[in-house]
Amino acid sequence: MTLGEVLRRATGHLEQTSDTARLDAELLLAHALDRSRIALYTDFDLPLSGVELARYRQLVARRSHCEPVAYILGQWGFRRLTLDVDGRALIPRPETETVVGRCLELLRDLDEPRVLDVGTGSGAIALAIADEHPGARVIAIDVSADAVELARRNTERTGLGVELRVHDLRSGLPEGPYDLVVSNPPYVDRSELATLMRDVRDYEPHVALVGERVPEAVAAAAACVLRPGGWLVLEVGDGQAQRVLACVDGLGFGESRISADLAGRERIVEGRA
Repeated sequence: MTLGEVLRRATGHLEQTSDTARLDAELLLAHALDRSRIALYTDFDLPLSGVELARYRQLVARRSHCEPVAYILGQWGFRRLTLDVDGRALIPRPETETVVGRCLELLRDLDEPRVLDVGTGSGAIALAIADEHPGARVIAIDVSADAVELARRNTERTGLGVELRVHDLRSGLPEGPYDLVVSNPPYVDRSELATLMRDVRDYEPHVALVGERVPEAVAAAAACVLRPGGWLVLEVGDGQAQRVLACVDGLGFGESRISADLAGRERIVEGRA
């Protein structure tokens, strides 16, 4: 069976469970054959060996059960970085890249800003800030020791100097002052869990997904550790921005505002201490 035939069949099979079947099929085939996606299109008539077919079928079977492609591949791109990913933390997403962009803009005029990432997961936000603002001194915390272990693997992978700690928000935040506190906290209401896509609901860690008014809790804790003039940046759920903005205003933050993600949805709330 040729590469092109295998790719067409896999796409058709994955269309039953995935809205991105063609992309999924390409990414998995490139991974199975250890080549780039672009290289697939130069070898459509290449026959696959039995070993290659078996390897690819195994990957497609996992995806057909809605396991996220990122977890199957074990790596995922985030801004300029390639990070290890698995079920210990959420998959880094494009909307969170926008959060990093806002942070970098706010830190642009500071040579050595102190930054705290709350709920770091894979370390994506913290590492991207450290990568793109070399002077930043970044601390990243998470309540999950497993997530911190994954983030530590990514600090080693990237060679970036981020300090990692297992820390529970309920005991406050590590002593500041900080120039910026950023967080992509759990913000899915438990009643909404059943409505999520199976990829998310069945595979990504619920401790990082589900939380009641956690963005507001992060904002309240951040108010105690930010230096005067320091910034808070929060990623929030779709439809939550106005509620969280009201909380930020109520805590005494100034210059508060909402920013949109790449899809134009109100997903980022900012405020200045």
